[in-house]
Amino acid sequence: MREILVLTFLAIGTFFLLLGSWGLIRLPDVLCRMHATTKSTTFGACGLLLALALDAGWSEAGFKSLLAVVFLLLTAPVGAHMIARAAYRGRVPLADQTTIDELKPVYETLGFWTEDKRGPGEVIYRSEDLQ
Repeated sequence: MREILVLTFLAIGTFFLLLGSWGLIRLPDVLCRMHATTKSTTFGACGLLLALALDAGWSEAGFKSLLAVVFLLLTAPVGAHMIARAAYRGRVPLADQTTIDELKPVYETLGFWTEDKRGPGEVIYRSEDLQ
């Protein structure tokens, strides 16, 4: 019975990892790619780590894999948020299919983009370049 559960978690993990890879290749812009790869690869890695935990039992390897699952579930959303925020603030162009940009009025109201005369995709490396 345990072998069936291990194989099930391996299959689920592999499926989600392949789905994340497909999303990375297929989706149109950075924000969509980041969303697809973060969610699906997190689930995929958790599936593989849970399969390891089930196979190893209550040994040191099983405990470490459970700790890795917790660490992954806590850090992956934060990393994805920071990547998305950096991409948006860096004015990485959105896909042509993007019809609503709810964050643009907020950034304009706060003054992030009023004095900034650079175009989409131009990167600022120093704070002195903002003036």
